[in-house]
Amino acid sequence: MTVDASRAEIADAVVIGSGPNGLVAANVLADAGWDVLVLEAAPEPGGAVRTGEITAPGFRNDLYSAFYPLGAASPVLTGLGLEEYGLRWRHAPAVLAHVLPDDRHVMQFRDLDRTARSVAGFDERDADNFRAEYENWRRIREPLLDMITRPFPPVRSGGRLLKTLGAAESLRLARMLTLTARGLGKERFAGTGARILLAGNAMHTDLGPDQAGSGIFGWLLTMLGQDVGFPVPEGGAGRLTDALVTRLKAKGGQIACGRPVTKVMLSDGRAAGVQDAEGRLARARRAVLADIPAPVLYRDLVGVEHLPPRLVSDLDRFVWDDATIKVDWALSAPIPWTATEVGQAGTVHIGADLDGLADVGNDLACGRVPRDPFLLLGQMTTTDPTRSPAGTETAWAYTHVPRGEPWTASGLRRHADRIEQVIERHAPGFRELIVGRSVAGPTELEEGNPSLVEGSINAGTAAIQQQLFFRPVPGLGRADTPIERLFLAGASAHPGGAVHGAPGSNAARAALAGDGWTGGVYRATVRAAHRVLYR
Repeated sequence: MTVDASRAEIADAVVIGSGPNGLVAANVLADAGWDVLVLEAAPEPGGAVRTGEITAPGFRNDLYSAFYPLGAASPVLTGLGLEEYGLRWRHAPAVLAHVLPDDRHVMQFRDLDRTARSVAGFDERDADNFRAEYENWRRIREPLLDMITRPFPPVRSGGRLLKTLGAAESLRLARMLTLTARGLGKERFAGTGARILLAGNAMHTDLGPDQAGSGIFGWLLTMLGQDVGFPVPEGGAGRLTDALVTRLKAKGGQIACGRPVTKVMLSDGRAAGVQDAEGRLARARRAVLADIPAPVLYRDLVGVEHLPPRLVSDLDRFVWDDATIKVDWALSAPIPWTATEVGQAGTVHIGADLDGLADVGNDLACGRVPRDPFLLLGQMTTTDPTRSPAGTETAWAYTHVPRGEPWTASGLRRHADRIEQVIERHAPGFRELIVGRSVAGPTELEEGNPSLVEGSINAGTAAIQQQLFFRPVPGLGRADTPIERLFLAGASAHPGGAVHGAPGSNAARAALAGDGWTGGVYRATVRAAHRVLYR
């Protein structure tokens, strides 16, 4: 590869990747007056937040992510004022439905009374139990969301949470963080309905209902669903990307697509810029921020020869989340659920009760493709009528499979058929409505977005051993890397996956701290801490 220094671009900051975290990082830096250049490998920006017509003309399918409860609640994204740049949220009549194998179902609505009535249909005590749980959420919502989305350690928000709860309740909240979804459900609720809401929402991660830490993920999504719903951007997920891009350009930032970065350039042990696949250089006066998975950044772009041996050893123990198979459909009519109420839900969990979820989790842990797939399904036109022609439905479903499984085209088709059979059991006639289908396995997902390595959609497991200061490896829990002026801005960094912008914002804040008037002290402190951790 010939390096063409004559075509080198220069910016204060170079951001690798234009996923939501990369775009948030670029916006935060642009707000601070930095000159920012974002380099994206794909032909268009957005990472896993994109929309396209992949099933039939006139049907807009979200290519990867679709519903954004954390996005709507995140103080990071809400602080950017994206509504001024075209973002509009849309909601389905119901937030969520979980359909059990016997066709019983529980519904969640943004109306608390309606949710309470649905969970009470399984055990009447849970009407009051759910209201009490939601009141607990409302009491700690603001400091908790700040703790989740701000840089680690969350000193200020942690102090606010402690003040709100007191020492005794704070200790019990800390215990709650370790609970399984099954265990938390048993402690808080009496009936199957409320318990399966928690466990089904936990399955949006790679954690089964009997894995430590799964409870808090299920609880958080359930409470967010009650609070802000599971909204979608009007017109498609890509409209969220459009808003971030429009805002960045209005602030003077630049985005160059079709520019895969192959190397982080170092000078005197510091990140000095990047090189793309064609040998073009982009120099960074102040910082390089990487919205890509940590193993890819460290091993492929930096090179292990430039890293502390102990960090390289820790990377050998990095755990990816499960792989994914996703099916998108264009349907001639809405899904004909036997339980007609389910047709109101934007998000549908289908295919397993609590023990069935445990079986799925165990199969995945053992490297087996689950015999009975558990599906997370989206009814997108129900949620946002702009997604397809009147009277039709744009829909998708995804399911987790083990990493490393070889998927041929015929194997993917057979698995997609099994997914449709699961839906057909609860919606007879579903398959007759299909006018277009697109199937993406792990390879196809990675080809469309290189950050979805082998179909892993969360850039690393959500398990407790890879959270906080263990994410992506044991360290500071911050965006700073052992390479000065290089910052990890993707979902491999704390606080992890989902579209909330926190890793990008945290990386930008770290870059600003290292460059500010106290930057020398900040950088020296981080260097000293890294020497202790990785010597």
